[in-house]
Amino acid sequence: MTNYNFIENKILSKELLDASVKRWHFFRKKVVFTNGCFDLLHLGHVDYLSKAKDQGDILIIGVNTDRSVRTLGKGNSRPINDEHARATLVASLQFVDAVILFDEETPYELIKQVQPDVLVKGKDYKEEDIVGYDIVKAKGGVIKTIDLVPGYSTTAIEHKIKNS
Repeated sequence: MTNYNFIENKILSKELLDASVKRWHFFRKKVVFTNGCFDLLHLGHVDYLSKAKDQGDILIIGVNTDRSVRTLGKGNSRPINDEHARATLVASLQFVDAVILFDEETPYELIKQVQPDVLVKGKDYKEEDIVGYDIVKAKGGVIKTIDLVPGYSTTAIEHKIKNS
């Protein structure tokens, strides 16, 4: 059986995240935050997250809990993978430094806790509509939108599977 400890150590509780963020800020690391469901990890996710990491030193990913995914109106079949599997897959990416599950509809409280220097979302969002925009801008941080890989989304993959 494979030892996943090095991956699971990246999945932090809110308390461990708090301590880690304080340490990273103390050492003047540029902290980048993004979030999502990451239901079926695919090329689009990997490309997006690697580009997010390019924006700073530390990449923190907020992953919606199963309950949170269901409140987003993504359909009865979602999430496909449970929250532990999704968090583990995201944490397995070499360039991801920390993963935190959040149960709220939005990561607003998590962004308040993290106080990232850079907040990242896909180019399908207008900068001022990004949750946490006000928090990051108030501290002098940067909002970055990243181009998405065309044709890669969990919804598109789910439709392709259902129609094959």
